[in-house]
This record gives sequence, structure tokens and C-alpha cells, in this order.
Amino acid sequence: MPGRVVVAAPYAPMHGEARVSSPQISQALAGHALAVLESRDEWHRVRGDDGYEGWVHAGYLAPVADLPRAESRLTSLGCHVRSAGGKRRHLPPGALLLPDDIVEGGTALAHDALRRAYPRDPAAAARTAVALFEGTPYQWGGVTPWGVDCSGLVQTAFRIHGIVLPRDAWQQAEAGTRAGDDPLALAAGDLLFFSDREDRRITHVGIALGGGGMVHSALGRGGFSVEKLDDTDDLYVEKLRSRFTGGRRM
Repeated sequence: MPGRVVVAAPYAPMHGEARVSSPQISQALAGHALAVLESRDEWHRVRGDDGYEGWVHAGYLAPVADLPRAESRLTSLGCHVRSAGGKRRHLPPGALLLPDDIVEGGTALAHDALRRAYPRDPAAAARTAVALFEGTPYQWGGVTPWGVDCSGLVQTAFRIHGIVLPRDAWQQAEAGTRAGDDPLALAAGDLLFFSDREDRRITHVGIALGGGGMVHSALGRGGFSVEKLDDTDDLYVEKLRSRFTGGRRM
């Protein structure tokens, strides 16, 4: 396997160890190039453009051969494609089309059109998170509308708007600038961070919608949920408020 590969499947599960029974820690989306750091038989430890590392099986990957830059390819917003060889795939939002992919349904945009429709605006990213992930179940390590965790929802929504964030919630808490300690006062697009640990290490993240609203993916809600953080009658919201550590502005 060469030093760089591309994800050939709709997405590639990234595992913590070089075995299929190890936990999924993230997913790499179709069309994205990965750097190969280490290989063991048919497993490869790879790193994405967000710096995240994990083990991916070779079955999901293909060698890179003069792959055009991401900015010169179409970005999926949820589309069906067919390759020149006739292979069909359903690509999740944020995936990149390969040069020979033909769109048969759904939406895929060129870079300039993507930036016009999805500008580099955190408030717009918050609205995109609601539109893309409504009804999505919780999945540890997931980054797509087929299953997503809290930081995966944040990363995918912001990436579509051209803002590349780290993968995990604790890493995202080190990005941007401090936005305040009142969750009800945060602006749309600010990130809210939470911890259920004694050492207050970040374990959860959501995106502010303004007016005390928040969109997130939570195990306690089974997945996608929009919260009103001023709802004192909701015991789950009260628990969230007790775990709030602060907001960050991207």
C-alpha cells in the first residue's frame, strides 16, 4: 500500500486497533485522501486531514493515482453516483466524488457553488446540522446521517461550511475562542461543552442555535435532538446544565 490512499467505499470505519472487533473510533468519508502511517497485513493505520488517526481495512481503500485536489472535485450533500465501471454508491454529506463518478441522484456541488450555498459561517453550520441530521440515531464514531456521535455531528456540519475542526469533543474544546459561561446567552454556531467526569475532561459537545437552543447527538436521547436549555421541567436538560463547562466560538 502506498504512502497515501483514498477512501473508495461510501465511508471507511476507523478502528482503535488493527482488528474488526475493536471499537470504531471514527469514519473516513468517500473520496478523502488518507496518509498511511503503518501497515499490518490488510490493515493500515491512517491519518486524515483533521489529524485524526485510526486503523482502516484495505478493503475500504484504493491507491491514490494523481487524485485531483479536493477543491476541484464535487462534494456530496447526499447523492447516488455511478463510476465509469458501473459501480454504484450512495455517498453521505461531506464525501468527495472521484473523477469518474457520475451523479445519478441527490445533490453534489462544485467548490464555488458549495461555498455560496454553505458559507464559512458558524451560525449557518448550526442550521445545516439540524437539516442534515434530524432523525439520525446515535453511533459511537459516526460522522454521517446514517449514525453519528456528538463530535461527529459538529465536525461534519462545520466541514461542509469549509471549517475543519478536530474530531473529538475534547479536541474541539481547544479550538476557537472562549464564548462565555452562560449556555442561554451563546450565539448560534457557538459550541457548548459538557463533562460527566470528576476531572472535568470534556465528554460531550453541542451546537448553539441561539435563544437557549442547542442541537446535538446524545446517547441519552438516542441520537439527534434539539434542546431548549431553559426548560426546567426536563430532567435531561437539567442534567446537561449541571455538566456544562463553557462555550467556544469558532
